[in-house]
Amino acid sequence: MSDTIIRVENLGKKYIIGHQAQTHSSFREMLTHQVSSLGRKFLPGKKTSASNPTREEFWALRDLSFEIKQGDVVGVIGRNGAGKSTLLKILSRITEPTTGRIELNGRVASLLEVGTGFHAELTGRENIYLNGAILGMSRTEIKRKFDEIVDFAGIEKFLDTPVKRYSSGMYVRLAFAVAAHLEPEVLVVDEVLAVGDAEFQKKCLGKMHDVSTQEGRTVLFVSHQMAAISNLCPKCIVLNKGQMEFYGNTQDAIHYYLMQSKETNRKSNDLQVFRPSWAQPRIISARILDEQGDEQNKFPLGSNITFELTFQTPLDQPLKAPVMGVVINSATFGIVSVVNTRMSGYWIYDGPYYSGTMRCTVKRLPLIQGDYNVSVWAADGPTDLDTLSDYLTLTILETDVYGSGHSPFQQGALFLEPTWEIANTSEALLLT
Repeated sequence: MSDTIIRVENLGKKYIIGHQAQTHSSFREMLTHQVSSLGRKFLPGKKTSASNPTREEFWALRDLSFEIKQGDVVGVIGRNGAGKSTLLKILSRITEPTTGRIELNGRVASLLEVGTGFHAELTGRENIYLNGAILGMSRTEIKRKFDEIVDFAGIEKFLDTPVKRYSSGMYVRLAFAVAAHLEPEVLVVDEVLAVGDAEFQKKCLGKMHDVSTQEGRTVLFVSHQMAAISNLCPKCIVLNKGQMEFYGNTQDAIHYYLMQSKETNRKSNDLQVFRPSWAQPRIISARILDEQGDEQNKFPLGSNITFELTFQTPLDQPLKAPVMGVVINSATFGIVSVVNTRMSGYWIYDGPYYSGTMRCTVKRLPLIQGDYNVSVWAADGPTDLDTLSDYLTLTILETDVYGSGHSPFQQGALFLEPTWEIANTSEALLLT
C-alpha cells in the first residue's frame, strides 16, 4: 500500500478578474464619454474589441505536480501573490481546481484565516463540536478531546461566550486547538498564526512538530517566517507566480527562494522594494567590503568585514547627527546580531550633513558557515528614517578557523574562540 497521502497532478486554478468600469465625476464627462463611444462604434476605422475589456483571466496556479508522504511536514514559501493560499484552499476543498487533479487520502483540517469554519453566533463550546462534526468525527471522539482543546486554547473562561465577541487572538487559539487535536490525517496551516502572540506561536509550532513526529500525521505550513519554516519543515515547496520552482530540502529551498527574490529585486534596481512603508528614502547605496575595500559577499569564517551605506538627504532636511545600524539575519535562527552607532557610543553631532558614507567594520565576524541576509538602516539622532530590509547577502565559507584540520560543526549561529586547560590532575594508580 502506498504511503502517499497527497498527490497533485497538473493542478491549475484560473480566476476571472473584473475591472471596474470608468466612473464620471460630472454630467459633462459622462456625455463626452458616451459620444466618444458612439464614434468608435459607427465611424469608419473605429473598431471595437470583441472581447470584454472589463474581464481578464488570471492563473493563480498553473501546472503544479508533486507528492507528499504520510508524516511529512512540508513548508510552502513564496512572495505575496505566489499562489500559496490558493493551493491550501484547493487542498482543503474550499475551492475547486480549474485543471488537473488531487488525490487526498484522509481527513483534512485547515486553518487558513481567522474564524474559518466557525459560526459567529455559536459559543466556543458549540463551535468545537461543530468543527468536529465537519471533520467527520463522532460526538464521542470530540468529547474525548474536548478538555485538551480547551486547555491548549486557554479560553476556558469564555467557553460559553459567542465567538463573535472573541478577539482575533482568541479566535486563532481556539481554531488551531480544534484543528490540531481532532485527529485529521492532514493539518493545513496558513500564515494565520502570525496573529497570535510569541508564546502561543511557539506552542503551536511545538504541537505541529508533535503531530507529525509522534502521531505520524502530515502538516502543510505556509509562512513568511523563514526561521519557523526551517525549524519545523524538513521539506519545502517554493512557489512563484503560481508555479512550483523548487521542492526538496528546506535549507536548499530557503536559499533558492532568498537568492531568487534578491536577484529579482536587484534587477529592478529599485531600493524601494526593500523599504517598509514608514521609511523616508535616505539610503542610496549599501555594500559589504573586504579588508582591501573591494565589494564582496563571500568571506572565510573569522574575516574582518565592513558594512557600508551611503545617504543623501533633501536640501531642506539634512542630518544633524547621522546614525548607522546593521542587522544580520539567519533563515534558521532569525536575527543573530545587531549593532549600531548608538549602542556603541559613536555619536556625530556636528551636522548638517546632506550626504555621506558611513562604515561599520567588524573584526573577526563570529558567524558560523552559511548564508545570511543583512539589513542596514539610517537615522538622525534618536529618529529612525530609512532601512533596507535584507538588502545585502552574506555567505560565510567553511574554514579551518581552529587549525584542527576541519571546520567547526554547523550548529548554532556563532563560532567561539575558546582557551582550554586541564588542572588538578593526578596520575592514575597502577593496580598490580
